[in-house]
Amino acid sequence: MNIIIRRAVEEDCPRLLELITELAVYEKAPHDVTVTMDHFVQSGFGKHPVWWAFVAEVNGRVEGFALYYIRYSTWKGQAMYLEDILVTESMRGKQLGKLLFDRLIEEAREKKWSRIIWQVLDWNEPAIHFYKKFNASFDDEWINCSLYV
Repeated sequence: MNIIIRRAVEEDCPRLLELITELAVYEKAPHDVTVTMDHFVQSGFGKHPVWWAFVAEVNGRVEGFALYYIRYSTWKGQAMYLEDILVTESMRGKQLGKLLFDRLIEEAREKKWSRIIWQVLDWNEPAIHFYKKFNASFDDEWINCSLYV
């Protein structure tokens, strides 16, 4: 098995959206994916990108990804916000997730960001177990909020 971890390129966008849909199905929210291909591409590869990603390519096919953006804290400065990380179901347990997460850590250190932040659903035990291997801390004090406009 030939595994390559690399930066996502614009040509990866159709596959990334397939994987994003797979993630939404896993998270029991398949109808919540409403981003268009054009918006997705422009947001990542347009004049002013707002997201970046790494992909895990296995034998020439993208089988996983980690998509992030920069979050700013008035207390701590810039941080990496991990929006999504996914490895296809058929490739789980083959170290792709670890390789992607290791690459995220490397990127955060290279950019001198203070930390990596993300969310995990409280019922997603496999993901929680995965993050614990990296000694991640879990915060039960903050409540997620959103406002749709």
